Amino acid sequence: MVDPTVSAGPASGGRSSVQSESSASHLRSGAEPHPHAALQLQGLGKSYGDKVVVRDINLRVPRGSFYGLVGPNGSGKTTTVLMATGLLRPDTGTALVCGHNVWGSTAEANAAKAAYGLLADGLPVFDRLSGQEYLHYLGLLRGIDEPTVAQRSRELLDALDLADSSSKLIVDYSAGMTKKILLAGALLHRPDILILDEPFEAVDPVSATTIREILQAYVASSGTVIMSSHVMETVEALCDHVAVIGKNQVLADGTLDEVRAGSSLSERFVELVGGRHLAEGSLEWLAGAGQKSSSADDASDSNKGAQQ
Repeated sequence: MVDPTVSAGPASGGRSSVQSESSASHLRSGAEPHPHAALQLQGLGKSYGDKVVVRDINLRVPRGSFYGLVGPNGSGKTTTVLMATGLLRPDTGTALVCGHNVWGSTAEANAAKAAYGLLADGLPVFDRLSGQEYLHYLGLLRGIDEPTVAQRSRELLDALDLADSSSKLIVDYSAGMTKKILLAGALLHRPDILILDEPFEAVDPVSATTIREILQAYVASSGTVIMSSHVMETVEALCDHVAVIGKNQVLADGTLDEVRAGSSLSERFVELVGGRHLAEGSLEWLAGAGQKSSSADDASDSNKGAQQ
């Protein structure tokens, strides 16, 4: 990503990561964007009253990478994604998408938003449209001509196994189907960057395999994927770069091997974030839970034998 330096570990409130020399400073308006960065976050912070959600988020996502953004529930992953895409105004910091300032002038913001496709939970969905109608209108809003919209929609619906459901209203879709039609919408305008918040959640294994193949092909053709998740195995299988967010900040970032530091991503994640272990003697009453029904069955069998 950049020249490697190792800072203080998370136990002292520092960050174990691959850092740029200017990572502590905010990227001001007019500053030079990094030529090889698909996404730059500089000093992003967000609080609600006294509650700090994230603070001083500094990341540089290389173009053409499959970048994993991991952290426990409530760590600020979704907040970071929303600030990076112009959907939630940060209290501090700047976000550049393909060199365009998301929070800059109208022209800059529009250029940034045209460069990415987004899948994120909790955003409004036009669910009173059918899947086909949703893609049609989304394509027209993106300025794509109708024949191209029709062709791309057809191919996406086929690839994601939604062709037979394309005339159904999205409100009648299952959670997994909704996730897939939103992914189709994010891909429709052939963006430079895909930003995906938990893309495999609620998706069946067959569809998950198809989505993996689509995303891997997209990266192989020079696209950039930024995927937030708390499933370490998925991130480890797909991503070549990763950032760990915990305690409201970035605890580590770099290539997958740099962040893993010789262990599995799950082990490294627990080490960075801090895991909780069951106290000795806790929940002892659960021990032998299956023995009670087994004993009852044995007693019932004995009674039946005696009656016979």
